Amino acid sequence: MIDLRSDTVTKPTQEMREASFHAEVGDDVYVEDPTVQLLEEKAAEMLGKESALFVTSGVQGNQIAVLTHTNPGNEVILEEESHLFYYEGAAISAFAGVQPRTVKGNRGAMHPADVEAAIRPEDVHLPETGLIVLENTHNRAGGAVIPLETMRATYDVASRHGIPVHLDGARLFNAVAATGISAKEYAQFTDTVQICLSKGLGAPVGSIIAGSQEFISHARKWRKRLGGGLRQVGIIAAPAMIALTEMSKRLHEDHELAKEIEEGIKEAGFELAYPVETNIVIMDVAKTEMNAEQMVEKLEASGIKAVPFGPTLVRFVTHYDVTKKDIKILKKSLNL
Repeated sequence: MIDLRSDTVTKPTQEMREASFHAEVGDDVYVEDPTVQLLEEKAAEMLGKESALFVTSGVQGNQIAVLTHTNPGNEVILEEESHLFYYEGAAISAFAGVQPRTVKGNRGAMHPADVEAAIRPEDVHLPETGLIVLENTHNRAGGAVIPLETMRATYDVASRHGIPVHLDGARLFNAVAATGISAKEYAQFTDTVQICLSKGLGAPVGSIIAGSQEFISHARKWRKRLGGGLRQVGIIAAPAMIALTEMSKRLHEDHELAKEIEEGIKEAGFELAYPVETNIVIMDVAKTEMNAEQMVEKLEASGIKAVPFGPTLVRFVTHYDVTKKDIKILKKSLNL
């Protein structure tokens, strides 16, 4: 099967497997795993932050950030189709005791004026705004890159009001590959950032959250509370280091394949929900006799896995394990 459901399905490279086998390890709960320490130091450097923390997943990283930044009863401003709101099981409410305040964005980008309008004034009837969350690239907006200037303006708004900004940068390095703007430049307009190592970067497991030393100190305790304190975790931090430092350099290849899918969709007479910017392609079958589920079944019969992304939307995601030959087969299948 050609698996285009997500960039989470990548298999670790041979180099990653060997790095895991030879990794120097220690007890990370005691902060004694040298491989984890090297990974965290490198991530902090690349993101321009004082410190970083290796966590088990992007969801855990986002939840730790919310728990560390906010107090129960706060409100969190985030885009209406952001991953943290849409796909994380209402965890910010279940764990942090905060409520979401959603703002409609343009391809995932909230207008800074709309963000400012959503910030609560001082009033006994209202919750305090405790955090603003951005997502770059934006999954449900078709892998859209949030412009650096939008992030800068949003950060300026947040700073004027004394509100921290967290970036869900699960696919931040896809934005880097698409624009040439460094991860550090994007992250400068945030207080904290989460990057996922097991999506396009291809590590078998793990994410990073980064911020100030004080923030990471508190975040480490929240990680422990959530059961995320692991022991000889260098075994998975070693392949994660390869993902961060090496696999991040090849993401443009995934973007090129996504453009080929875009071309194939147009040639087959289907429509796109959004122009393709990175490694996510969302096809709209609304003008056909099929719905998304039926299209996915049709593709699977041809040996291709995709996912329904709405009643008429189908998502394809390119990644390290997808080849040009695979895309040719997909294009042929679309024309059946």
